[in-house]
Amino acid sequence: MWGSRSSRGNSVDCIACGETLRRDDAREYDKEGDRWDRKGKDFEYLCKECHTGLCHQPRDELEDLLVDIEADGLSEAEFLNRYCEAVEERYGPLDHER
Repeated sequence: MWGSRSSRGNSVDCIACGETLRRDDAREYDKEGDRWDRKGKDFEYLCKECHTGLCHQPRDELEDLLVDIEADGLSEAEFLNRYCEAVEERYGPLDHER
C-alpha cells in the first residue's frame, strides 16, 4: 500500500560520530534545514546524543553571512574576528559574559 520503511535499510550511520545504529533509533538531519519538505530528498542521520548536542536555533542568513566574510588566506583568528564583527553589525553587541 504505502511501501515499507524497511526497504530503505535497517541501519544508518551517524554523520557526526560515525556510530552505526538502527534507523528507528536515529534522528533525521536535513542539511537544507527544511525536513518537512520531503519530496526528492535523501536524509542523513544523527544518533540521539549527537542530535541533542546540536544548536536548534534557526540558521536563516547564516550561509550568506559566512560567504560575505569568507576570504582566501584568512587565519582562524582573522575569520572569527570578521565573523564576530559581522554578527555585531547585523544583530547588535554580542554577550561575551555567557
